[in-house]
Amino acid sequence: MYEPVIGLEIHLQVQTNSKMFCRCPNNCFEQKPNTYICPVCVGLPGALPVPNKFAFEQAIRLALALHCDITKETKFDRKNYFYPDLPKGYQITQFDTPLGTNGYVQIELEGDVKRFRIKRLHLEEDTAKSLHFEGKKTLIDFNKSGIPLIEIVTAPDFVDKKEVTSFAKRLRQIIRYIGISEGEMQKGQIRFELNMSLRTPEQAGSSVLPDYKIEVKNIGSISVLEKVIDFEYLRQKNLLENGKKIVSETRGLKNMTGETVFQRYKESSDDYRYFTEPDIPPIKISDDWINYCRKSLPILPAEKKYYYLQLGLENDQADFLVEEKNAGEWFDKLIITFFQGIQFEFRFVNESITEAKEILKNLPYNPIKESVKWFMGDVLGLMEKKSIKLEHLPINQQHVLDITNQVKNGKITGTIAKDILNDLFNSQFQGKTIDEIVLSQNLTLNNDMSAIEVWVTEAIEQNQDIVESCKKNPNAIKALVGKVMQLSKGKANPKMVEQAISDKIFINK
Repeated sequence: MYEPVIGLEIHLQVQTNSKMFCRCPNNCFEQKPNTYICPVCVGLPGALPVPNKFAFEQAIRLALALHCDITKETKFDRKNYFYPDLPKGYQITQFDTPLGTNGYVQIELEGDVKRFRIKRLHLEEDTAKSLHFEGKKTLIDFNKSGIPLIEIVTAPDFVDKKEVTSFAKRLRQIIRYIGISEGEMQKGQIRFELNMSLRTPEQAGSSVLPDYKIEVKNIGSISVLEKVIDFEYLRQKNLLENGKKIVSETRGLKNMTGETVFQRYKESSDDYRYFTEPDIPPIKISDDWINYCRKSLPILPAEKKYYYLQLGLENDQADFLVEEKNAGEWFDKLIITFFQGIQFEFRFVNESITEAKEILKNLPYNPIKESVKWFMGDVLGLMEKKSIKLEHLPINQQHVLDITNQVKNGKITGTIAKDILNDLFNSQFQGKTIDEIVLSQNLTLNNDMSAIEVWVTEAIEQNQDIVESCKKNPNAIKALVGKVMQLSKGKANPKMVEQAISDKIFINK
């Protein structure tokens, strides 16, 4: 079986107030063409570039988050080529002194942990945008020209589609966590270039690199990236099986199905005639500057997932909260709120996690593990149903903790808890705690066995068919419990109901 050999180049637009080498606003998405431009970003003669310090700091922060070595003295270079969207005839980039080198991203895959290498990370400027119209007319919008870009180049470490997409998702998480970009692919803020070739069946599993490389440019979504890998695998496999020699080339996307088309044979670095940018002096990066950037880094996704798992969350729950950063931050406040309630100052650090685990182990149930079910299931479900954003939630973290506590301690049923949440979303009971709502609405479970037996007797008399089913299939008792809960309007203690039904049916046999 042929084995893919895949590397990625990722272009990331950096979130800054101004462009990379001028003061034009870096906020041009869907703006009127050619309105956010100046002599520098359209390459007029005599215009001098001035590097954006904040863009540099953002690139250092990302390099540190990707475990890169930081180049202490770096510079900018000119990459020379002609294309209509490149106004100067060259791109200001970094060639032989990239800002970061020798990094990695670690991914959890099917119970295993794999490390994918980052060869280099460097800063450059974005190009303009070509707008193609019918009749073969093309116009250029220079608003995007000069936007700060970070380019990340991986080693050819990926051997299947799942590895590639897992890496792409984790990289996007890291980018969002450290706040250097929104990571919105539909806005072109992250673009992938795929480098792919195939090892022969004899070479599979080895470190041998094929003697060719196919590059596919401007892939704007992870789903399309998957489709391109599928398409290129079949295309290259068919060529190799038919004895064809594959030559290194650059290909483009034909459409969103992942189909690729030939554009040109690949260039080498010599074709770009790199030389040092004469208008920007070398830039020295001090240890103090690096430490300043390092201290500003938040907890990163892999570490946050580890902490969630240590607190008792399931793997898919942890993955969701890591991927959906805003939801994760909301739930983090719930965790902190719970521990504050038991007089423990919780923080997302190893020492605090270790102590928190001991506290949770000695409780009758894990409130963090139980609360996440209510949050991810009912709270987020009601948010979607009622089109409410997380920042406008009509409930707080204490509400979810109290609902969890009421249900787990047998004070209310899950059905009643859902009704309370729904009422809270409909702006009822504003300013009231869950305890106050349960008390004022008389929602506490009825534990009076004499009352429960009356409801059970009535349910048995009205549902003899279910009773007969229970004698054949013990699991059918759940249906009879449901009938009793209807008669009691949800107030009967379901555990006591089930026991009473079992006793009655047994006696009647």
